[in-house]
Amino acid sequence: MSDRSYHIPIMLDEVMNVIQPDLRRTILDCTLGGGGHSSQMLRLMPEGGRLIGIDRDTDAIAEAEDRIKEELPDRVECFTAIHGNFFNAKELLKGQDVESVDAVLCDLGVSSRQFDNGERGFSHRTEARLDMRMDRSETLTAYDIVNGYTESELRRIFYEYGEEKFSPSIARNIAKCRAEKPIETTTELVEIIKQSMPAKALKEKGHPASRVFQALRIETNGEIKGLSEAIKSLVDLLSPGGVMAVITFHSIEDRIVKNIFKELQNPCTCPPSAPICVCGKKPVVDIILKKPLTAGDEELERNPRARSAKLRAVKKI
Repeated sequence: MSDRSYHIPIMLDEVMNVIQPDLRRTILDCTLGGGGHSSQMLRLMPEGGRLIGIDRDTDAIAEAEDRIKEELPDRVECFTAIHGNFFNAKELLKGQDVESVDAVLCDLGVSSRQFDNGERGFSHRTEARLDMRMDRSETLTAYDIVNGYTESELRRIFYEYGEEKFSPSIARNIAKCRAEKPIETTTELVEIIKQSMPAKALKEKGHPASRVFQALRIETNGEIKGLSEAIKSLVDLLSPGGVMAVITFHSIEDRIVKNIFKELQNPCTCPPSAPICVCGKKPVVDIILKKPLTAGDEELERNPRARSAKLRAVKKI
């Protein structure tokens, strides 16, 4: 049996309470990962139900398929794994003759397996070639970004996607160093980042390179561009009464999800002073979690990586 210890599904009980798999005939897990959420949903789904999982990482798909075979052999026929990006979920589901689903789950975090696999280049704690691709069939890597983007482009993504206040000095020093030789490894980049920060900043809580690495990962995998439209497209896939749950791990994506859910709940564009609505835009969803759920103390003790997770959910009208 494979070791599943690397994959601890985030807020498993909370997700099950929101999704209510026992009431769903078709569920879409947009970020299959190690199959932790999917396997539990399959356990709870009614006979004849179907769960479709999407992931960009073929290693994750293989692990999830093995997990289902081992843990739920009687549910294997109810499970389909698809290699792809959930941004293209509608097209991917057409290939499965699926036009609508009863529930959608998106866990937007990077899997522990990807972080802990040193050769993937996601972690600032392990020496590896700068890669960070979730889908290794894609061509753009973190190496290409660090060595190919202009200084101003690097400064922008570090600030926008990493909220890194020392973006100008980090981008400037990257440009200086790569002029002499390409920056090839995670440890080389970490040293440049550290040298670009004042001593006081290096003593702050958290690793000094974490924000830049987050920004590079987001840019490498296109995680933010198109997320708004992807969320809308997934809501469109929901059948009436269907639910969508999204777990975010940083403020940028959480803000996007929060704003899209608000927009879909109240799409009216009429001026506040208008006596009646004339735009004709009707609510598409109800927000079912007025405030995002976060992991409890017990879970945080077991899995510190859950500390930044937020769960938001809506129901299709």
